[in-house]
Amino acid sequence: MTETLIKNADVVLTMDDKRRELADHDILLKDGVIAEIGTGLSTTGEVVDGAGCLVTPGLVNTHHHLYQSLTKAVPGAQDALLFGWLKTLYPIWARFGPEEMRVSAKVGLAELALSGCSMTSDHLYLYPNGSRLDDTIDAATEVGLRFHPTRGAMSIGESAGGLPPDSVVERDEDILNDCIRVVDAFHDPSEGAMVRVGIAPCSPFSVSRDLMRDAALLARDKGVMLHTHLAENDEDIAYSLENFGCRPGQYAEDLGWTGDDVWHAHCVKLDGQEIDLFARSKTGVAHCPCSNCRLGSGIAPVRAMRDAGVKVALGVDGSASNDTGNLVAEARMTMLLQRVQNGADAMSGREALEIATRGGAEVLGRDDCGQIAVGKRADIAMWDMRGAEAAGNWDKAALLLAGPMKVKNLYVEGRKVVQDGHIVTIDLHKTAERQQELADKLMD
Repeated sequence: MTETLIKNADVVLTMDDKRRELADHDILLKDGVIAEIGTGLSTTGEVVDGAGCLVTPGLVNTHHHLYQSLTKAVPGAQDALLFGWLKTLYPIWARFGPEEMRVSAKVGLAELALSGCSMTSDHLYLYPNGSRLDDTIDAATEVGLRFHPTRGAMSIGESAGGLPPDSVVERDEDILNDCIRVVDAFHDPSEGAMVRVGIAPCSPFSVSRDLMRDAALLARDKGVMLHTHLAENDEDIAYSLENFGCRPGQYAEDLGWTGDDVWHAHCVKLDGQEIDLFARSKTGVAHCPCSNCRLGSGIAPVRAMRDAGVKVALGVDGSASNDTGNLVAEARMTMLLQRVQNGADAMSGREALEIATRGGAEVLGRDDCGQIAVGKRADIAMWDMRGAEAAGNWDKAALLLAGPMKVKNLYVEGRKVVQDGHIVTIDLHKTAERQQELADKLMD
């Protein structure tokens, strides 16, 4: 039985059902859950001083390609639009193997943790040279984050009219069989699960309609979630109209890809009808503002989605199109871009932080996470508001306006992952050195 008491936190931004903001409060973490919230609490376990700190739920990342942390700032892809960017990077990714997948995932997960992220999904859609989803699950277990890996796939190569080279695509039958394998081996549907597996064909321009339909049927048979890219930019819309004779929202609905067990990444170009469809069907969206800016895809209509009742969460996307993995920075960018698009009062810092915490948990189907409330999982981020970034701040809960971009302490399932701004679960310096060695080898 383990206990940790966070004592005298300046402000606790709970994101609970009443959205309470508590001053000078304590939080008792016990056996992986939040056991008590109040003042004057005591424990026989560790006491952590919360003075000077803002405490929030751990942030939740709902779209990533962790393997891409090995291909940051690749020169030929730095200034390309989505399709050209992919064609530059596919041949490099085709040279990856299990070690590249494992090491890049560890570095990417550590980046997320340092930005206050306690739970993340990952969309791994190519498996060269013996790579498996297992490689990234091993990495997440080492780092200690709550993990929602998705078994992605590409099945239409260039010779069949698709975008990826034939060397990184798989047969539909092999894809579905491996989806069954990883779900059976790793998916944990129980409350407090550290690993839940989803099924995630890569995109409408890289897999067949049959695979999209069969993947949806399989996911529902297994009781797991579905994820893919949708309506990412103008090229994506044009491809859908030319090849399917409809917009992406209609394509998704026709193939069974709407519902509260589905979330789509990007959705930059959803129109009003598609937004209404997602709201009615309770389909989730992973908003990736930094990647959308980096690739020139546009500003997603997040304000319109939220107003319509669409479930919206955040994603850092892959580090080849970001080129970092800082989730609190992603939340700030969400707030700023909605103001650029809709006016200074379009989105508050608190709303953007809610999207980054409770919003992410709701999109991933995790009602046991994303808020600080008794009985919820002990996924907690502590932010030191005494540094230069927050000096002069009149509102300690306004993290996204004037606060640190790096977490002080991070707890996942009550276990410490970050302490005093440093990862404590792995040797990050050694892991980063190995990642650079692997990147240098790929450059040769």
